[in-house]
Amino acid sequence: MNQPGAPIPKTDPASVEMRERAKAEGVETIWDRYEALGKQCKVGELGICCTVCHLGPCNLGLPGSKRPQVGVCGATIHTVASRRLARDMAAGSAAHSDHGRSVASLLLQTARGEAPGYEVKDVAKLNALADELGVEREGKSKEEIAEEVALACLAAFGAQEDGVKFVERAPQKQLEDWKELGILPRGIDREIVDVMHRTNMGVDADYKSMVLGGMRSALADGWGGSMIATDLQDVLFGTPEPVRADVNLGVISEDEVNILLHGHEPALAEAMVDVANEPEMLARAKELGAEGINIAGICCTANEVLMRRGLPIAGNFLQQELAVTTGAVESIMIDVQCIMPGVTQAADCFHTEVIATSEQAYYPGTVHIGFEAGQAYESAREIVGRAVENYANRDKSRVSIPDHTMDVVAGFTTESIHRELGGRYRGGYRPLNDGIMAGRIRGVAAVVGCDSPKVTQDQGHLDLVLELIRRDVLVAQTGCSAIVCGKAGLLRPEAAKEYAGPGLQEICEAVGIPPVLHVGSCVDNSRLLTVCAEMVKEGGVGKDFTELPVAAAAPGWWSEKAIAIGFYAVASGLFTVLGSPLNILGSDQLTKFVTEDLEELTGGKFAFESDAAAAAELMAAHIDKKREALKLRPMMHEPAPASPAPAQEPVAAA
Repeated sequence: MNQPGAPIPKTDPASVEMRERAKAEGVETIWDRYEALGKQCKVGELGICCTVCHLGPCNLGLPGSKRPQVGVCGATIHTVASRRLARDMAAGSAAHSDHGRSVASLLLQTARGEAPGYEVKDVAKLNALADELGVEREGKSKEEIAEEVALACLAAFGAQEDGVKFVERAPQKQLEDWKELGILPRGIDREIVDVMHRTNMGVDADYKSMVLGGMRSALADGWGGSMIATDLQDVLFGTPEPVRADVNLGVISEDEVNILLHGHEPALAEAMVDVANEPEMLARAKELGAEGINIAGICCTANEVLMRRGLPIAGNFLQQELAVTTGAVESIMIDVQCIMPGVTQAADCFHTEVIATSEQAYYPGTVHIGFEAGQAYESAREIVGRAVENYANRDKSRVSIPDHTMDVVAGFTTESIHRELGGRYRGGYRPLNDGIMAGRIRGVAAVVGCDSPKVTQDQGHLDLVLELIRRDVLVAQTGCSAIVCGKAGLLRPEAAKEYAGPGLQEICEAVGIPPVLHVGSCVDNSRLLTVCAEMVKEGGVGKDFTELPVAAAAPGWWSEKAIAIGFYAVASGLFTVLGSPLNILGSDQLTKFVTEDLEELTGGKFAFESDAAAAAELMAAHIDKKREALKLRPMMHEPAPASPAPAQEPVAAA
């Protein structure tokens, strides 16, 4: 653990250790593959290669080059780049929204008694959702209410008009602007199909039209599919409350059966946690010489079980192969999203068994045990049982677990922030808004998203967050970015005194929260939308999102899902900084549209900035501009000194 005020290593030492071990063991990792591929396609990076139809592929040239600037069909650079961008938005929206559909289906099956082992755990949230969706509760059981809520949420997917009800949580001005722009989402599936249709060859060729169509699908995800996933998971598995746990590869146990839960949909993971604690399973593990069963998470499933069960996190996306390389993992249960096919190759080097559980995701070299709600606990017992039996196959001479963990406080939600800030009897967002209005807190920043082998591991996230909190900006995090800062010790209340500016420190110490709030998994970026809505509702810091002293960033993004998230943030009026550009720089018109012109339409826009200090400066300047427009008081304190230099030389990206 870092000592108070100690420099934070900008690359996780546990990962450094295991990357060296992977080389020694002949385990290929994501960094090896990145290096082996060499220079990546510049044309693709610029967004000027079109593969939409088979008249091509059309590899277009930049202005001034000898290659044509139009495709076989006549599509310009601007058309080609915007097609790709809009399809990325649709694909990202489809992934997270389909997650929401699966949760709504599970709630429906639970309500009908078709999913034994599952139950409605948060009745209060269920009732609140019922009221919001117009479901009558009088005289009905919680199961009957849950059935109608599930059906109402499922209807949002197939709706043709006015189906995305949660969009009404946005401020009225936002809704009016979206309607005027023609981007108010109608139905979740309709908007995704609309994008895929309009970007077909021979349909839409106007870059502005395609971007706006893509943004409508992104809004359908952020205020629809992802929000459904978040809210209904709370209903089924319980709304998270702040909880302490440990993160990093050191949570893998030398003396226990180790099972890793990896992916994004926590339904089967929840069942496995229950099963792993059954006396029969524990007894069998001890018969085989293990002291118990240790379950830890990877990636967003990790964030879900951390928030609700207090289970440790072994690592984020970049660490999945490194976790296997410890030689101490009996089983990895995978579902969907962010699972490297390479993890099975790493597992082949050890005794680790990879169990695939989704009917949407098959991987060569895995054992497939499909998830069905009606047999979830039976499947969980099979998976846990296989892991327990596999403990006997562990080669203890090859076990090497890095001695690095960090404690975190995680599980802040729209509801828990309400209580944590204001207390049990006077809960509300008033203390946050008052802190901003008084100049103790500059504003709020959301720092979210992935980590990439293209840059030094962890560094971009850490540098950005440290720069923001020293400027008295409260940071909220989700996904792999949250795990990065958790490993570094920034998700502890103690971190406020160690690294935050004086104003933010005062607030954090007064209410006992960290300066960096863990808000959940990637679908839980929808919680950040509702937090902003609550800030507007509380008053004093703007009447809609466009006026809020709030900014967003994704320093290490790489996924289509991240593109959808970025665009629903921008469409909602938030300034968003990406650590690397979208694949659009080949089109100067499209680039100008998303980095400048969108602000006139939605109040939000993108900036591309790889340098963390510069990115923090952009975000702070934006927040200050909003503070000035609101005529808020000047900041009480000067920013804290810059964080100490890294304790070690950063490890290169590859």
